[in-house]
Amino acid sequence: MIAVRLARVTAAELDKLRSLPVVILTVAGTVAAGVVLAVALTAVSAQGAGPATPPVATVSAGLPYVQAGLLLLGVLPVAQEYTGRQLGTTLAAVPHRGVLLTAKTVAALAVLAFTAAVAVGAMTIAALVTARLVGEPAVAIGAASAGAGGESVSLAGAGAYLVLIGLLAHGTALLVRHLVPALVAVLGLVLIMSPLLGGLTRHARWLPDRAAAQLYQPTDTVLTELTGGLVALAWIVVLVGGAAVRFVRRDP
Repeated sequence: MIAVRLARVTAAELDKLRSLPVVILTVAGTVAAGVVLAVALTAVSAQGAGPATPPVATVSAGLPYVQAGLLLLGVLPVAQEYTGRQLGTTLAAVPHRGVLLTAKTVAALAVLAFTAAVAVGAMTIAALVTARLVGEPAVAIGAASAGAGGESVSLAGAGAYLVLIGLLAHGTALLVRHLVPALVAVLGLVLIMSPLLGGLTRHARWLPDRAAAQLYQPTDTVLTELTGGLVALAWIVVLVGGAAVRFVRRDP
């Protein structure tokens, strides 16, 4: 019974997300930005005298910029529902708060996964097409560079990274409930604090974005792809868990 109700509420939440202009615009903008970055990076690489750059390396280089779209996609729908007490209407239709919160998270996961897959795929295709147009030698999609530090690049890992970053933003928005504080928190952490602390201390590896980055660029001497992903997932579980406790015990 609970499973059936959860499926129905999740479907309703997905319909709601598809109807929000801010979601459609964010998804489209994220994919478009990724394509532009892939084209620009590939074109710049082709002008150099070095070897051809694999598409996966182009995706990796563009990921720090594309992730901003996933952060927005994680925050904006949640924050918008709290604006104007829209959540009260949702709770009137779905009074079981645990089911509602789970459905919201599953729906967010689906949208984030779709966006990440399309963005990474579009960037890869754009890099391949641009390389061909500018006359750069073709490079296999699955190619990856490996050096003494064990560096590797993975398209699947890049997509997983974007999903985790989006879920981190989703959990933060569920906990904070307000647009500006949630955006300041996630954008400040990922775009400012993490790079800054990364240059100051090795303990920055435990930050969620830096840990998740091991999924597509495992350069850390302590964390692997698996453990890095688990560290990021632990951050998400803590945020969503805290939001669940607050949501169940307090009025919207």
